[in-house]
Amino acid sequence: MNQESLNAGRQEAINAFAIPGTFVECEPCGNGHINDTYMVTFEDEKGMSRYSLQHMNRSVFKDPVSLMNNILHVTAYLKEQISAQGGDPQRETLDFVCAKTGEPYFVDSYGEYWRAYHFVEDAYALEKISKPQDFYESAVTFGHFQRMLADFPADSLTETIAGFHDTKARFAAFNQAVEADVCHRAAEVQSEIQFVRDRYDVACVLGDLLAEGKLPLRVTHNDTKSNNVLIDNATGKGLCVIDLDTVMPGLAVNDFGDSIRFGASTGAEDEKDLSKIWCDLDLYEIYMKGFVEGCGGALTDMEIECLPVGAKVMTYECGMRFLTDYLAGDTYFKIAYPTHNLDRARTQFKLVWDMEQKWEKMQKIAEKYKL
Repeated sequence: MNQESLNAGRQEAINAFAIPGTFVECEPCGNGHINDTYMVTFEDEKGMSRYSLQHMNRSVFKDPVSLMNNILHVTAYLKEQISAQGGDPQRETLDFVCAKTGEPYFVDSYGEYWRAYHFVEDAYALEKISKPQDFYESAVTFGHFQRMLADFPADSLTETIAGFHDTKARFAAFNQAVEADVCHRAAEVQSEIQFVRDRYDVACVLGDLLAEGKLPLRVTHNDTKSNNVLIDNATGKGLCVIDLDTVMPGLAVNDFGDSIRFGASTGAEDEKDLSKIWCDLDLYEIYMKGFVEGCGGALTDMEIECLPVGAKVMTYECGMRFLTDYLAGDTYFKIAYPTHNLDRARTQFKLVWDMEQKWEKMQKIAEKYKL
């Protein structure tokens, strides 16, 4: 979709949602890899109100209707849980605005899908972990998300991206990208390719445990970076989990692992100087403590034992996905420069290597938090 069409579709969407008042302004917002997000302001007799307007990326999310059905079912369930616990469901989970047609989304004249939800005021997203307490609060919030959804029937949800965390299938897709080499980039990244291929066992371990019934299928977020948690400005406590596009059946240990690969890293996801990249075990333990506490007994002993495995698998998988996208011509993740995905892949592989050096310590920390 070109920029002109995107702009025209956005204006159609602004007019299409059942938002009270008069439109004031629309500005780009956020830095997500996939969707285009805007802050939209309306004014009515009560004053100014802000909403998040998002263009859903159909090259990634092939079935936006099922995606929105997933989100609405989960958020409706969460609102019930939050209300029962005396919380504020309008601040503690996403609250979507329907289009004037009554649908929870709008399709513009270009066939593109849009959605809108109430912006959560007086809160901030953790774009970068600046202090351990923030990481702990993120962990508690994601753990609490697991606890509230522990009895939700995971198999009733659609896979919004088929095989999203099927690491074995990701490995096969990676090999296909290497063999196809459509951009003629494979020759320059042979060491990275070999790094992935040397760790096929990592690609298989969690899928095998699920198939053997040793890990339960749960409702999972599947993108548990710290910037998908909102922190309350007044209390500094975790308030709300956002970006629910990939909420679907999955493994709790993967949710934990994605947080570690993003938040316990000592550098940015695209840091070029790999000497600055390692897994901070203090942050790893802080997050484990918060996540297990937030889960409130919902995790099994086997799940807790596999939390470090989740950290390694998710870091490996993410690096493999970045490298796959680089080899395929950068068709999935947004990039700022030609080797952006390659730099991202290299940071993940450095983290995997560092975890391998610290593996015994990571396992011992997990043992401390068994119930």
